[in-house]
Amino acid sequence: MGTPDFAVPALKALYESEHEVMAVFTQPDKPKGRGYKLMPPPVKELAMEMGTPVYQPESLKKDPAAAVEILKQYEPDVIVVAAYGKILPKEVLDFPKYYCVNIHGSLLPKYRGAAPIQRAVLNGDKVSGVTTMKMAQGLDTGDILLVSETEIGENETSAELFDRLSQMGAELMLETLEKIDSITPQPQNEDEACYAAMLSKDMCPIDFEKSAFEVHKQICGLSEWPCATTTVGGKLLKVYKSEIVNGDKVMGKPGTIVDEKSFSVACGKGAVSFKIVQAQGSKRMSADDYLRGKPVKKGEQLGEPLPTE
Repeated sequence: MGTPDFAVPALKALYESEHEVMAVFTQPDKPKGRGYKLMPPPVKELAMEMGTPVYQPESLKKDPAAAVEILKQYEPDVIVVAAYGKILPKEVLDFPKYYCVNIHGSLLPKYRGAAPIQRAVLNGDKVSGVTTMKMAQGLDTGDILLVSETEIGENETSAELFDRLSQMGAELMLETLEKIDSITPQPQNEDEACYAAMLSKDMCPIDFEKSAFEVHKQICGLSEWPCATTTVGGKLLKVYKSEIVNGDKVMGKPGTIVDEKSFSVACGKGAVSFKIVQAQGSKRMSADDYLRGKPVKKGEQLGEPLPTE
């Protein structure tokens, strides 16, 4: 049971292992692009390629009996769940011979919820990882099975970490299935639990009054979606990648260009150098390419409000 890109490596790993994938549950196709054409989720694409039966119920919670009837056709030993995006009712959780194994992109009990990878980067964490857990009815509250840790790179974006953790999750899931008879599930420490709320577009505007570290982590954490933004010459600019310049030194008035060649912008402390950007109505490009077409001047102020129509 899975839906987005994060779940694909786990499904692929199952296909390449000795395990038998009998069925796949994923979210319904959704309209995408300018023509709003219905597009299948990434997990469905792989399952169809492999000839596996695919089920796309609108909800399992509203009609658990229907889901159970489907499961009765297959009598699964384990249900592997990765970013499925639907609540599993007790009837489904209790159905497999063993249990439902969930792959979660954080070191539980830290960052339960919808955006664990992005929140770890936004908060400037140095370590992240993946956890496999025995699913329970609460939100990511189930007993921990196995954990795998990794350091977060200084300039690593949440999108880059997402890709790494999805691969780590696939490996950890295979290890979990291999050891399922010998693992003793460990209850989570509720005192250490915290929730990773969904991201929203109101998080996008960069506040250059903050330190270079905070601004840099905002850019890294929001990379891909919803993306950190500022304004240059009255036009919106998305910033996908950056680096810290002189982290603790006061470089100038926050939001002003301090080095026009490296696209470095002063923050409350230090400065950030933009590396990958996207101008309004343009494609994503390196900052060097952007500056060749739209040079900035030292002392120029960024982040001014956009003109209202």
